[in-house]
Order: sequence, then C-alpha cells, then structure tokens
Amino acid sequence: MKNLITLLKPRILSVKNTKDSLGKFCFLTFFGLLLWAGIFAISLKVLSYFKSIEQLGDMLAFKLLSMILITLFSLMLFSSIITALSKLFLSRDLSLLSSMPVSSYKIYFTRWIESTIDSAWMVIIYTLPVFISYGIIFKTGPMFYISSCLSIIFLTSIASSISAILVLLAVNAIPANRLKNIFIFLGISLFMVLFIALRILRPERLVDPEVFATTLVYIKSLRTPASPFLPSTWTFDCMQLFLTGSNIEGLFHLALSFSCAGSLVFLSLLLADAIYFKGLSKADTANLRFIRYKEFNSRLFGFLDRPIRAIVIKEIKTFFRDQTQWSQIFLLGALILIYIYNFSVLPLDKAPIKTVYLQNILSFLNIGLASFVLTAISARFAYPSVSIEREAFWLIKSSPVSKKAFLWIKFTIYFIPLLILTEVLIISTNILLNVSTFMMVLSIVTILFIVPGVVSMGIGLGAAYPDFKAENPVQTVTSFGGFLFMVLCAVFIGAVIILESGPVYNIFMADFYNRPLTTYDWLWTTGSFLVAMIISILAIILPMRFGIKRLSNILT
Repeated sequence: MKNLITLLKPRILSVKNTKDSLGKFCFLTFFGLLLWAGIFAISLKVLSYFKSIEQLGDMLAFKLLSMILITLFSLMLFSSIITALSKLFLSRDLSLLSSMPVSSYKIYFTRWIESTIDSAWMVIIYTLPVFISYGIIFKTGPMFYISSCLSIIFLTSIASSISAILVLLAVNAIPANRLKNIFIFLGISLFMVLFIALRILRPERLVDPEVFATTLVYIKSLRTPASPFLPSTWTFDCMQLFLTGSNIEGLFHLALSFSCAGSLVFLSLLLADAIYFKGLSKADTANLRFIRYKEFNSRLFGFLDRPIRAIVIKEIKTFFRDQTQWSQIFLLGALILIYIYNFSVLPLDKAPIKTVYLQNILSFLNIGLASFVLTAISARFAYPSVSIEREAFWLIKSSPVSKKAFLWIKFTIYFIPLLILTEVLIISTNILLNVSTFMMVLSIVTILFIVPGVVSMGIGLGAAYPDFKAENPVQTVTSFGGFLFMVLCAVFIGAVIILESGPVYNIFMADFYNRPLTTYDWLWTTGSFLVAMIISILAIILPMRFGIKRLSNILT
C-alpha cells in the first residue's frame, strides 16, 4: 500500500500545485454548474412528461434509462481503451518508473486508477443530474441515490478493467505506438457503423405509437429486455428495482456488478504481473508509423516566399504524418452523412405548422446547428494546432517568419477546408428542405462570415493558452483556454443568429404575403446585418491579435 501511495503522489501533487487563478476557477465552475443545471432541468422536464402519460409513462422512462446506461457504458469502454493505452504504455515517465525497485503490477495498478478517473469523471458528473431527476420524479428514498452512485462506480471499474485487459493482450501482439493508431481507426469505424445503424433503426419511433400496427406490439417493443450478460443491464435492473421500491432484489443486482468489477480488477492485476513489463519494452523499441504515405509535390506552393512556403509544407506534412489526426477524417465523413440523413427523414408532412413555414424556420436554425458542428471540429483540429508543435516550437521561434505570419498561415490552412465543409452541410440540408432562394443565399453568406470568426478564435486562443508539454495536444481543448474558446464561439454564433432573426422573419413574411417592406423594416434589416458583419470581422481580428500578444509574452 505504501508503494501505491508513493506512485500516486506525483498525480496528487500535480493537482494540488496547479496554479490556476481564482478568476479561471470561478469561470470554469460557473459554466460547469450552469451546464449541470441545464441537464438537470431538461431531464426533470422530460421525465415529468413521461410520468404524466398513463400506463405507458413508466415504461418510457425505464426504456430511456436503459438506453442512457448502455450509451454510458459504451462511451466509458471506448474512452477507457484510448486512455489506458496512453497511460499504461505511452506516458513519458514510464521509463523512469520501470527502472524503480517496484513490481510491475503495482505500476500498472496506479496507472489503471489514473486512467479510470481520467476517462470517466466528466461522463459521471454530467449523468448524475439525470439519475437525481429519476429519484425526484419517482419519489424514492436515499437508498436509490446511494445504490446509483455505487452502481456507476462498479460500471466504470468494469469498463476500465475490460479495456485494460484488451490493451495488455493487444500490446504484447502489436507494439503500443502502432496499436494506438489501429485502435483509433477501428474505434472510429465501429462508432460510424453503430451510429449509422442506430439512425437507420430510428429509435425516436418508440415515442410514436402510430408507426406500430397495434398497441400490444408497441408495448412489447418497450418491454424488450436487454442482454442479461451486459454490465449495463445489471446497473439498470438495480436502479429500476430501487425506483419501484424493491430494495432487496436491487441489492442482488448491485452485488452482481460488485463481484464482476472485483473479479475483473483482480484478473487484470494477475495479467499485468505476467506480461505488463514485456509490453512496455516493446512500446519503447517499436517504429511509430503504421501506414506509410507518399510525399506530395511541394512545387505546388512555389509562388510563396521561401520561409512561408516552408511553414505551409511543414503544416501539411505534420497533419499527414500524425495518423491519429487524419484517421478522424473518417469520423468526420460519417458525421456529415448522419447530419444530412437526419434532415432527409424529417416528418415535415406530419407537422402542425405549414410546410412552407417549417422549411424556412428549420433552414434558419440549421445555420446555428451547422455553426456548432463547425465549432466542435475546430476544437479538434484548429485549437490544438499551436500546442501540437510541442518542444520543437523553438524552430518556429528562430525562423525568419514572424509569429503573426505563422498564426495567419495556420488560419488559412484550416479556414479553407472548414469553409468548404460547412457550406456543403448548409447547401445539402437546404436542398433537402426545399427552402426559398432567399434562405439559401442568406445561409451561404452567413456561414461565409461565421467560419473565419470561429477558426480565428480557435487559432488565436490556442496560441494564447498553448501547452507545449502535453502528452496529447488534442486534450488541451479541455483546458481553460479550450473552454473559453467554446463559450466565446457559442456567444458569437448566438449573437449573429439573434441579430438576423428579426429582419429575416420580416422579409420572409413580406414575401409570403406579397407586401412591400416599410422604411423602418429596411433600416432595421440594414442595421442588424451591418452589426452582425462588424461582430464577424471583430471575431476574426481580435482573437488573432490576442493570441499573437500572449504567445510573444509567453516566449520572452
């Protein structure tokens, strides 16, 4: 036990000695609590609605709980595989730890604890309001909350242990550096297949009895049990029984989860004692690249000055050499297809609103939705683009290219593909919605102003809050700077949408009723679009200036 505490001390001290300012802490806490409260309010509203439906309400609530737990277990499993691989075999301090007079299974166990916490803490915190809502709606006692917390802890341990065992076995067959690329590629492929299959099944039909031939078939579909061999099923059965007052039976399913979690942890310790050090040795000596690619022709950028051309070529080569980045293009392609598919299956003909109204309303809201998709993609690629330089950033600092030029090069490289992607999303969904010419032009032009603002905030804030020592630069988006980027993007997109909403409604209604716009309408429209344009320009200029200034101060 003394050795375990000693091995965990660096992690504990790193959290204790984090020098974040009080302002950053208050900012993150405020928005974290706001998001938590929003999830709680939505969960309470949905469950209250289900509870108001006679006979079917409880079945719908329990079906939703089952789907949440299966999704939760799947997310934990996928996240744990990537985190365990990084923590157990790819961390930089493992060479030092493996040279210490400590058993390999003890090193494994401390790293397993860290990976379990890292992969699950956020998922657990933001699913707690859902479970609290169930307790409030079903008016349960404290035993439900205690058992729910224990069930989630056991479910997390099971997911983390399964992931660790798979990683231990796989690394001894394939070195960890190569295996990471394989896992990410296979994980993305699996996610694509499962998500597309889920959308084709259209689970929203569970709350639409009209699609079923009879009420009995509908009720039978709601009562279909999950596999009894899934750990999430034991957690669901435990929660369901405590919600309905069957505490003794609920304890049995809680004991099932506990026994499975304990057995898997013990099995993983035995396996680690036998093969962990062998896999760690393979990881240190393996070649990193799994798939080779053909170098592109650098003469394509011959029109640029030599220093700038060198930076541009370096950026493109870095992207293709980091196979954990470009492999996610497959995930991006799947999300685009799913996004467009969702619009193709909208039941507009069943809506109580006239189709011509609904089509254009959805088209306008789609501008905001596509912009938030853009923000998520920018957080994955644009924001970490400065941190990804790591310790080699001194090469950029000593080059004849200014920091301003360096950041604007990164802006251009990410701006062009992200603009094409977002415009494709907007145009494709608008064609499916069969919107008016005015809405089509408005959507294209609005996205043309939003994209550079979002990319600029990603590059600028990523330069203002870089982390050149991060083991995985992509994780920098979970830092204060990444959180600030997300919040500012949401405020920026929301401001543009709100400014355009009033004038767009007036123009649409005037065209629909064939009436001319008044002078006041023209002034309002011109003023609103002018303010939206000014905000978009400021969103491009200010973050880049802030990033250049902060980056210069950090490096001096």
